[in-house]
Amino acid sequence: MSPIESQRVMLGKMVDMQQMTNLERIAPAQIETQNIGISDDFKTVVRSINEQQNISGQMMHAVDTGRSDDVVGAMVASQKASLSFSMLMEIRNKVLNGVDDVMRMSL
Repeated sequence: MSPIESQRVMLGKMVDMQQMTNLERIAPAQIETQNIGISDDFKTVVRSINEQQNISGQMMHAVDTGRSDDVVGAMVASQKASLSFSMLMEIRNKVLNGVDDVMRMSL
């Protein structure tokens, strides 16, 4: 397969994935706005990501054991969970870098 054909295949797959995501709109989580601190926000986000990981694992297990034939749904759930976890790690790294910068500041 030539590099151009490979790029066409990848572009086709990306277009297919984009069309799948357009079919399902994800509503933002409803969070109460009563004196919530940043620690509560992080707890909510971590719980949500953990739930996504669990759902993804259950769907993958169901496909592996033959209880489900929704391979595409399992892969989409897995990618959502992976992307959410990666985003959480990036946010954590940015926060830690910010704390390090504050600690290095001279008074």
